[in-house]
Amino acid sequence: MAGQDNAQSPSSSGGEKEVTSKEWLALFGVMLGAFMAVLDIQITNSSLKDIAGAIGSSIDEGSWISTAYLVAEIVVIGVSGIMAATFSIKRYLLFCAVGFLFFSVMCAFCTDLQELIICRALQGITGGALIPLAFSIILLLLPKSKQPIGMALFGFTATFGPSIGPTIGGWLTDNYGWQWIFFINVPPGLALIAIVWTCLKQDPMRLDLIRGMDYFGIITMAIGLGSLEYVLEEGERKDWFGNVLIFRFAWIAGIFITLFFIRELTAKRPFLNLGLFRYRSFTLSCIIQTALGLGLYGTVFIVPEYLSSIQGYSASDIGQTLMWVGIPQLFILPFVPKLIKIFDIRLVIALGAFFFSLSCFMNAFLDADYARPQFVVSNIVRAIGQPLILIPLLSVATADIPPKESGSASALFNMMRNLGGSMGIALLSTLVTNREHLHSVRIGSTVTAESPQVGPRLEVLTNMLLMKGLDPFTAGRTALKILNESISKQSFLMAYSDAFYVIGAIMGGSAFLLFFVKKPKKLQQAH
Repeated sequence: MAGQDNAQSPSSSGGEKEVTSKEWLALFGVMLGAFMAVLDIQITNSSLKDIAGAIGSSIDEGSWISTAYLVAEIVVIGVSGIMAATFSIKRYLLFCAVGFLFFSVMCAFCTDLQELIICRALQGITGGALIPLAFSIILLLLPKSKQPIGMALFGFTATFGPSIGPTIGGWLTDNYGWQWIFFINVPPGLALIAIVWTCLKQDPMRLDLIRGMDYFGIITMAIGLGSLEYVLEEGERKDWFGNVLIFRFAWIAGIFITLFFIRELTAKRPFLNLGLFRYRSFTLSCIIQTALGLGLYGTVFIVPEYLSSIQGYSASDIGQTLMWVGIPQLFILPFVPKLIKIFDIRLVIALGAFFFSLSCFMNAFLDADYARPQFVVSNIVRAIGQPLILIPLLSVATADIPPKESGSASALFNMMRNLGGSMGIALLSTLVTNREHLHSVRIGSTVTAESPQVGPRLEVLTNMLLMKGLDPFTAGRTALKILNESISKQSFLMAYSDAFYVIGAIMGGSAFLLFFVKKPKKLQQAH
């Protein structure tokens, strides 16, 4: 990132410089911006039912509201380094903060799904840059001895934001309307602009860098990832490759993603240095980070969908359930840097993955009575695991990376989490749909007119409806409908259970990669 090369200078002269109150305020401001950007990824999840109803779309289609934002963030995270170097980190931060604020407000005035998807994508393009820029400011302003504090703050934004987002969104939706999910960005957005304007120094622009920018790599990645997400999101609803449009977008995704990799591996000045994957610890950390993105954003997507469709929860009720993933992290995060100093950092990450995986397996046995009280315990377990993974993993990933390549490493590392999240949401949505069909067919094959339990059950339902005044014909049809709805509900319960099981298996499996991660030397020496 911009400024990261000279970020090492404060401690290079032998004594570390003092961090002024103005610099601490600047750090707080950019962390606020990063928190807003991460918060907005999932803030819509608990309110999808309300938003979908207001703009005339289905809840399935509403998953695009989160996915469009995530995909846009992935692209812009990769280019934020060169943009900050070209226009200066202060100018680029101000541009992104103003743009994020503007498109947040525009989202609130959208009247259909297409408008909202476009505005969310533009919100993601401007907001996504706030995440890696916050990481850059840590290295730019803080000496080595203070950087763990900055890393802990950065980890707070990355794990607490997605967890608390649906809680805030649900409360705002039920009390003030879904539009306030986006209006809430205005006060912190204005504060971010004021802090950046007054507290960050202005570096000169280097417009000559525009000529050497890797436009081909940026375009191929954007088209490739966008096409892939379209295939994953719409494939189930449109019969996959039986649909001409899905088939064409699959080809486009394959071609452009291939071109992107060829370009980045052969270009003299690639916008993403894929050569960093030659560092084993960085590569394995990125894989674990991708799994974390899938688990982090996947659970915060699945839980609200389950509570809304199966339990009939309001947005506020969903938020009160998910707050138990967020609030405990406030008490756990301050201890993570101390745990890293005491224990092998790989053990801390493995422990976090274990807790995260365990929480998902706790949710893999859903029944009709599984609601908020049952989710509280598993959510607290998940809250323990999340910060134990991300903050130490960031240290492991960058421990062997040379300072001159830290910008590309930061961009790639943050991209992998968002990539895992966007693809995870699409895959989990498809998984739930497919598994529901499968379970419905299996249950339906055992529930026939000849089944010994079906006849008595229909007779009981019919008699109950007759007692309510329905005629025999209507009572019989209604009883059959109730039975079908019961089968459908059971099928969805099993499908959501399968989704949690898959997330748990992926998170648990990712922990085994730590056996192949080297003990970071520089990190241990720093301790």
